[in-house]
Amino acid sequence: MSDHDPGPHTERALPPDLLLPLSTIGSFPKSERLKRARADQARGTLDAVALHRIEQEETIACIRMQEALGLDLLVDGEMYRGDMTTYFAENLEGFRISGLVRSYGNRYYRKPVVVGEVRWPRAVTVDWFRFALEQTRHPVKAILTGPYTMMDWAFDEHYGSRESLALALADVVRQEAEALIAAGARHVQIDEPAISVRPDEIDLAIKAMHRVTDGLGAKTITHICYGDFAAIYPRLLDLPVDQFTLELSNSDLGLLELFGRSPFTKELGAGVVDVHTHAIEPVAKVKERILAALEVVPASRLFVNPDCGLKTRTFEESEAKLRNMVAATREVRQAL
Repeated sequence: MSDHDPGPHTERALPPDLLLPLSTIGSFPKSERLKRARADQARGTLDAVALHRIEQEETIACIRMQEALGLDLLVDGEMYRGDMTTYFAENLEGFRISGLVRSYGNRYYRKPVVVGEVRWPRAVTVDWFRFALEQTRHPVKAILTGPYTMMDWAFDEHYGSRESLALALADVVRQEAEALIAAGARHVQIDEPAISVRPDEIDLAIKAMHRVTDGLGAKTITHICYGDFAAIYPRLLDLPVDQFTLELSNSDLGLLELFGRSPFTKELGAGVVDVHTHAIEPVAKVKERILAALEVVPASRLFVNPDCGLKTRTFEESEAKLRNMVAATREVRQAL
């Protein structure tokens, strides 16, 4: 057992008196070594066992980096995942995967197609969550893609109704969340980036999330980014989760102005570094964003994180952004 291995204990919690807990959204950049290994496995020149071992080693490296930087609530970095929707569709019944579809810019993904009844045959992420938990004494956040986003980012050739498909997916996501909690997860994040794109369907998104989170025995979090928040706020707060992780930096703190007009009543994971730019924000700039968030949300309800997942950045950029985020947060903690 290594110095980092906590042994058989699975239940972890953040210290109750910790101000401004530090975390990330979920994804980290994949190394060139891992990209080559994935390409080799797709070509048939590397077997699945060898790829799995490399993914484990990269996961450990990601956890060590988070520990070294001083984050409080860790993630596994998603070294074993590709697209956030396709990864789950590949592991559920009722889907086939299409060819490449453009999502935005020069980014493409293999879009899932629903061809039958959606079912949860087995746990998708539990083994990886347990593996991550075994590598550290810190709490680890479990990350799932939410039912509304799974529905919206797939072609439907079976249900014929967006609501029917979203609710079927909600039941599947609920099963996965329950399996993660049984494995020791105390923080479960259900990502729903599509919610802010279709404000006319906010009621459906809320209904689906109720199926996932009602009575769930963990802190529930959702991540939503880059959309028309003005059209869904304050209805957004009716989503049955404890915390929202939202981008603040890319929109130049525009969301805080919205929250100033109608109070933000949940926990806020404030996005204080922009993952859609190569620029490394100086500590003073990050501190300024944290202080701005504290104007609308008290310290007791404020977490600190990047705007979105880090997989679009390089390893060096990710590390530099997180280092400054940690330094700025520590300065604000001292002031508080």
